[in-house]
Amino acid sequence: MSIKFRAVALAVGAIAMIGVGSAHAEEAVVKSVKNGTATISYHAQGKGPLVLLIASTGRGTEEFGQLAERLAQRGYRVLRPEPRGIGGSHGPMQGVSFHDFAKDFAAVIRNEGDKAILAGHAYGNWIARTIASDHPELARGVVLVAAGAKSWPKELSEAITMINDPASSREQRLEGLRLAFFAQGSDPEPWLEGWNQAVTKSQRAARKLTNRDDWWAGGTVPMLDLQGGVDPFRPAASRNELKQEFGDRVTVKVIDNASHALPAEKPIETANAIADWADTLKE
Repeated sequence: MSIKFRAVALAVGAIAMIGVGSAHAEEAVVKSVKNGTATISYHAQGKGPLVLLIASTGRGTEEFGQLAERLAQRGYRVLRPEPRGIGGSHGPMQGVSFHDFAKDFAAVIRNEGDKAILAGHAYGNWIARTIASDHPELARGVVLVAAGAKSWPKELSEAITMINDPASSREQRLEGLRLAFFAQGSDPEPWLEGWNQAVTKSQRAARKLTNRDDWWAGGTVPMLDLQGGVDPFRPAASRNELKQEFGDRVTVKVIDNASHALPAEKPIETANAIADWADTLKE
């Protein structure tokens, strides 16, 4: 092979490789849907069975970017709806319950035309379970991403309140993030931003207006209880709480060296754990 021909061949090969890579790097598109007087904005990317990601208290889904991209690479269509009050999502924020938030995200799933795996991070796992309970026809399974135990120390909830408070100093908020959300060695600084005090207030009020028995079981679909190995909201003694209650419906998976900010700390590991489990579902 001549030097000139070899150079051309290498160039063509490089272009082909770039084309293959870009095919796997599909960007998310922004869509929206109405639920009564509420408008819910969401990102959608990938092709395949639906996975809907729900953010934790007072936060949006921007931090799920790497997680969503990896799930899309694994063959799933990933939906990231923003809660009321964040991004392009808006609607009544007072006098609402988990059932209202569940209707918001059920509208997103219906807009996509199929059932979904409902993956809720921290507070979001309660909404995922509400969707599965209220709208069983839309649920293939539920993933609890860093769900808290049945009870946890009051200081952890107080840390969330403090982190949300604009009057708190940077150092106070970093201390709260290290206490409640991030494992030793993880960088909590990205989470100094992205908190919405009004959304947190609305979501906490919604919890008080919702009967726990309405959503606790998460319907009847399979459930993945995905835990951070050093999550203070989920100490080792509580590992099998849900499995003991719901039996073979529940699969427990622990990701080491991760805390309550699990999908931000370990996005690839979290995505792979969700996809590995989702790949086993029959429907």
